[in-house]
Amino acid sequence: MKRIAIQGIAGSFHEDAALKYFDEEVEVVESKTFTTVCDLVDSDKVDFAVMAIENSIAGSLLKNYQLIRDYHLRIIGEIFIHIQMNLLVNEGVKAADIKHIYSHPVALQQCMEYIESNFPGARLYESLDTAASSKKVAEEKLKDAASIGNLRSGELYGLKALETGIETNKRNYTRFLVLSKHGNPTAGTNKASICFEVGHFHGALASVLNIFAENRINLNKIQSVPILGKPNEYTIHVDIEWEKPENYDRAIHQVLKSASSLSILGEYKRGEINFQ
Repeated sequence: MKRIAIQGIAGSFHEDAALKYFDEEVEVVESKTFTTVCDLVDSDKVDFAVMAIENSIAGSLLKNYQLIRDYHLRIIGEIFIHIQMNLLVNEGVKAADIKHIYSHPVALQQCMEYIESNFPGARLYESLDTAASSKKVAEEKLKDAASIGNLRSGELYGLKALETGIETNKRNYTRFLVLSKHGNPTAGTNKASICFEVGHFHGALASVLNIFAENRINLNKIQSVPILGKPNEYTIHVDIEWEKPENYDRAIHQVLKSASSLSILGEYKRGEINFQ
């Protein structure tokens, strides 16, 4: 049975992503931090890890880009999870009883319009993940509180959904990367995550990006990540997609000549987004 490291606990969106990606019986290994997740893969204590890298509302998790590089992990896949938030309470708790709301800070932010409209006087509490909030509300049998999270966390910890779909943006997705110590064979893949650095002169970055266009490579994400200890210097992370493998191979060889450094973080099959 595969062992999969996640940040968070059972019932979290990370667990959702792991179960849906592998679509088989796996052992999910809980971790408090993303650093621990990477360490578990690096030390061969798990087979793979699933790590959030960006959210359609909250944006990119810059630290996770750095962790992938620091631990020399390889991206072997991706999966997009539709983020639906729900107001979860213990049995018998009504909306009028709620004075405290627990969740991850990003989840609270994503539901702020609903919270301000329905619970303007409620006190908000931030936790490490949404599932931990649900677990706390359930274990402490809180009768004046609610958690915000997915339906699975409610089922696991015995909470009921007082209201579903309370997120402001209904087309809210999080992209998760699947990580391993070893990469995929290039054959059969159609997407890659790479990073590079360029010199500080006019047109340096543009010349690299133009290479992808000239080779009919779709560049669907570009993210600059500050280099620690080097003010005003950045590593450029890009996700690219292709239809013809020979175009990808040719583009990579050309980028090698134009960039001051280049790392291929992983080649994998593009994940699909199913809008609901």
